[in-house]
Amino acid sequence: MRAVGSGLELHSTLDRICETAASLTDARYAAIGVVAEDRDGLVDFVYHGIDEETARRIGRLPDGHRGLLGALIHDPEPVLLDDLSSDPRACGFPAHHPAMRGFLGVPIRVQGEIFGNLYLTEKRGGGPFGADDLGMVRVLATEAGIAIGNARLYEAAKQRERWIDGSVAVTTALLSGQDADDALQVVAEQARRLSGSAAGFVLLPADEGGLEIVAVAAADRSAGALGRVIPPDSRIVAELLVGEAVFLEDAATDHRMVTDLARPYGPTMMLPLQSDGRVLGTLVLPRARGERPFTEAERTLAIQFASQAALALMMAEAQRDRERLAVYEDRDRIARDLHDLVIQRLFATGMMLESAQRRSVVPEVRDGVGRAVDELDVTIQEIRTAIFALQQGPAEVPSGLRTRVLREISTAAVPLGFKPAHRFIGALDTLVGEPTGKNLIAALREALSNAFRHAGASRIEVVVDATVRLPDGREGVRLTVADDGVGIREGGRRSGLRNLRLRAESLGGDSWYGPGIGADGGGASVVWEAPY
Repeated sequence: MRAVGSGLELHSTLDRICETAASLTDARYAAIGVVAEDRDGLVDFVYHGIDEETARRIGRLPDGHRGLLGALIHDPEPVLLDDLSSDPRACGFPAHHPAMRGFLGVPIRVQGEIFGNLYLTEKRGGGPFGADDLGMVRVLATEAGIAIGNARLYEAAKQRERWIDGSVAVTTALLSGQDADDALQVVAEQARRLSGSAAGFVLLPADEGGLEIVAVAAADRSAGALGRVIPPDSRIVAELLVGEAVFLEDAATDHRMVTDLARPYGPTMMLPLQSDGRVLGTLVLPRARGERPFTEAERTLAIQFASQAALALMMAEAQRDRERLAVYEDRDRIARDLHDLVIQRLFATGMMLESAQRRSVVPEVRDGVGRAVDELDVTIQEIRTAIFALQQGPAEVPSGLRTRVLREISTAAVPLGFKPAHRFIGALDTLVGEPTGKNLIAALREALSNAFRHAGASRIEVVVDATVRLPDGREGVRLTVADDGVGIREGGRRSGLRNLRLRAESLGGDSWYGPGIGADGGGASVVWEAPY
C-alpha cells in the first residue's frame, strides 16, 4: 500500500500498481485497462511483464471493444478463471502474444465510479489463482483507487495551471503590440501545445463568406492550409459562426467535413472564439488518426481558453483601433501642415525664382532657374498626391492592385519618415488575380512593417514584377522589398518571414530573403512570388 500510494503522476502510479499486484500474487503478467468516459472501450492500457520487443510484435493494444476485457467493462465484477481460453467471453489472442491461462480480474473504483480493471494472468509455477489471491488483490484495488484519485486530482490541477499559463501568454502576446498575424500564431501554437493536438488552426470570417485559415501551428507546417477558405455552405461553419462548439470523433471520416484538410486527423475540437456574444473566429485542434479522444475535462479547459483568447482579441482590436485613430489624426495634421505650410512656401519660392529668371540676362542662369522651377512644380504635385493618400480612409481602398501597392507605400511613409521608392514591371491590374493580389498586399504590408520596426533603414525599394517565370514554368508575380538597414539578425524571431513563406506556398509560390541595397550588401531584401 505504501508503494502504491507514493508519487502523484498518474501513469507511474498505474505502473506501480501493476508491478505490486504481480509481485503479491506471483503473476507473470499484469495490466490495467482504463475505461473511457462513455464506457465504450479502453482509452489506456498499462501492462507489466511483456518486454518491448514482444509488445512491438503484438502491435495494437487492446481497445476493450470485444472479448473478456470488453465484458468486464460492462460487468465490472471480480473474475477468477483457471483457464481464460475456456471462458465463452474470450476471443483469443493476437499473433506473437504470450500464452496465458490463469486469469484474475478486479474492478478499480475511484470515488465510487469505475476507473478501470486490474488484470493478472499466468501464475508462476502454472497453478491457478486462489481465493487468497483474489482477496488480496481486491484490497489492493481499493488502495489503488485512492492513489489514482489523488493522482487524477493532482494531474487535473497541473493541467488547469498549464492552461491558465497558456491563456496569460496569449493575452500578453495580443496586448503587447505585435502584428495581428503574430498574435494569432501564438494562439494556435499555445492551444496545440496545451491540448496535445497534432495541429492548431485559427480561422477568421472571410470577406466572401465562410472561414479563412489565418494561422497554422503544426509539425508538418500543413503546407497549403494557410489562406484556404472553408465555404459558407458547410454545416460545421454555420454552427461555429453562431457560437456553437463542434466535437468530432474522427475528422477524416465525418461527412460534414467538406475539404481534404481533415484527411490526416481523428478526434477534433472546433471552438468558437467568442466574447460578449460576438464570434470573432474559430480555433480548431485536431489529433492524429488513432489518437485518444479528448476528455470532458480537456474540452472544458479548451473552451475556457478559447473564450479567454477571444476576449484578448477584442481588447487587442480595441487597442489597435485607438492606435489607428491616433495615426489618422496624425496623418490629418501632417496633411494640413503640408498643404498650409510646405506647398505655400514652395509656391512662393517658385514665384521668386520665376521673377529672378525674368530679370537675368545670362542664358545659362535663365535655363538653370527654369529647370529648378520645373522641379518645384513636380515636387508640389508629388506632395499633393501624398496629401490625398494621407486623407484617404480605410473604406476608400481602390480595387486596382497597382493603386493598392501605392497606397501601402504611402501609408508606410508616415512612420518611416520617408517614402519608399517603387517600380512596377508588367500589367499588374490585368494579369494578377484577386487571391494572389490579396496575399501580395499582405506580404508587402508585412515586409514594410518589418523594415520599419527592425531594420532602421534610410532607404527602401519596392519592386513588383508581373513578368517573372516561376521555377515550375508557370507565369507569376514577384514582390521584392529591399532596404539598407541592419539586416536580419541571427537567432531573431522569424514568425513574419514564416508567414510570408506560408502565404506563398499556399498559392504554389515561395518566399525567401537575402542581402539588401546598402553598402557591400548591407540590409536585407525580402522576395515573395506566386503564380497568377
